[in-house]
Amino acid sequence: MALNNTTVSGLNKNLLILHFTVFIWGFTSILGALISIAAVQLVWYRVLIALISLFLYFKFNKTAFKVTRKTFLQLFFTGALVGGHWILFFASIKLSTVPVTLVCLSSITLFTAIFEPLINKTRISKLEIVAGLFIICGIFLIFKFETQYTKGILLGLTSAVCASLFSIINSKQVKRYEAPVIAFYEMCGALFWASVYLFFTHGFDHSMLLKNADIGYLLLLGTVCTSLAYVAGVAVMRELSAFRVALITNLEPVYGILMSFLFFGDLNKMTIGFWIGAIIILSTIFLFPVAKKQIHKRNSR
Repeated sequence: MALNNTTVSGLNKNLLILHFTVFIWGFTSILGALISIAAVQLVWYRVLIALISLFLYFKFNKTAFKVTRKTFLQLFFTGALVGGHWILFFASIKLSTVPVTLVCLSSITLFTAIFEPLINKTRISKLEIVAGLFIICGIFLIFKFETQYTKGILLGLTSAVCASLFSIINSKQVKRYEAPVIAFYEMCGALFWASVYLFFTHGFDHSMLLKNADIGYLLLLGTVCTSLAYVAGVAVMRELSAFRVALITNLEPVYGILMSFLFFGDLNKMTIGFWIGAIIILSTIFLFPVAKKQIHKRNSR
């Protein structure tokens, strides 16, 4: 019985950490809207700051962070998905609004329900697919009524695909390595691939120049909202499945939309179709754990 209590306590602690982390992630959308530079340059600075802060963390705590060549390459290429997710996320915000992008990001649940069983070679959950279909309906309504944001919606959905894939990969890696180590090498990969893109598109030019306000926002984004939050988000995967993490991550739109209203008044720009779609998506997220619990109770009788 003591073991069960310890397990439950650990699970609740991880859930609390994840909820706090998701709240911080919700604030990244606000910072993304406030920072004046383009999405790729923004992510380049964000990853650079996160990488430096993680390196200082290792040195300060005298923590070993060496990995095998195979693991390095796995994490390095996973960094391309991480960087791609952030670039597409911020590009979506700049082409639409914070609420639209965050609701599109809710499709992580759908993509994880599809990809996780395929990658892990496990049985696909019917309930997860049903939840995913409801989310598709919500996204369809948003597409239908928010046609002026089509490009932003497409980028937001693609960003969700990237996030789903690297979350599934990280749920495996965290069983073998500490979260800061995973984050560090994925940040290395994200910085490298973003740099390659900027080099070939001649992005290292005057567009990299920062305003005074941008520096403060980027420091907050790179340290608290990236290195700290990313490490915490990966660490909880020792106890929580990738799908459950994805499901809770979908609270990010709730936090982000509320903060968007406080900072920008974005809610006034949304049509009734957006809100119907958003309610369908968010209701699915909240009701899924309830339905899963009821099904588990019925099957265990």
